[in-house]
Amino acid sequence: MATALRKVVFPVAGFGTRFLPATKAIPKEMLPVVDKPLIQYAVEEAQAAGLTEIIFVTGRGKTAMVDHFDHAYELEETLKAKGREELYRSLTEGMPPAGKIMTTRQQKALGLGHAVWCARHIIGNEPFAVSLPDVLTDPSKSALKELVEVYEETGGNVITLKEVPRDDVKKYGIADTGGSQSARPPIRGLVEKPDPSRSPSRLHVLGRYILQPEVLDEIERGERGAGGEIQLTDAMARLIGKQPFHGSVYTGEFWDCGDKLGFLKANISLALRRPELGSGLKAFLKDLNP
Repeated sequence: MATALRKVVFPVAGFGTRFLPATKAIPKEMLPVVDKPLIQYAVEEAQAAGLTEIIFVTGRGKTAMVDHFDHAYELEETLKAKGREELYRSLTEGMPPAGKIMTTRQQKALGLGHAVWCARHIIGNEPFAVSLPDVLTDPSKSALKELVEVYEETGGNVITLKEVPRDDVKKYGIADTGGSQSARPPIRGLVEKPDPSRSPSRLHVLGRYILQPEVLDEIERGERGAGGEIQLTDAMARLIGKQPFHGSVYTGEFWDCGDKLGFLKANISLALRRPELGSGLKAFLKDLNP
């Protein structure tokens, strides 16, 4: 039986340089998709998956993101006094309980693996999830919840996979599944940003992971990979064959919100689903391209 999961790590120390100047003073994770910041979508996804302990690996200038999950008493009381109950609930529903948010710092940008390692003392000796807020998955089809369901059956390590066009594999960490067509394929290897002509598959690692604590020992070796950084993919790859490794192929939509075009697509896609915005936005888009 798989050990119960409690903790999820959000590596959020990056500078957000692709969104400058907007991110000069605002964390990129606080950029809104419609009317909710990226980090809130990510935390709500984790809570829906039953993960109760939130770990932010932050950097300088990220205090607004942590403050977002605290009570704003003056604002909340003003909304209640004015009868703005819906807005009040939007601020308070889903807020993690007291003591369930923890933060630690990544002082140097040494890679995703290093960011996860910075949380090692909070993680302790138990399995944990990792979620990248830049990757926004369909709020109506939780990738993390699906991942937890697979983990409860298989144990070990489980990563979310998503098929991408062959030419795009060079942008991502790619899984070698030995040609398996299963929705929960065994993972035989992981390759960071391969040449499309030599890629073992078109299944890229989507930014959702459930990992055993031994991966932290692998990261601690400090070996540099792609881009001269300490890559989480490389640490995971060294555990394949020593521990169970499975994928969970995600069939929902996702948007790479670390990219300007992906961020714009996310805003449009989710706004179109909103009853108060969808018809007006659809008419506007039709007028742009009759």
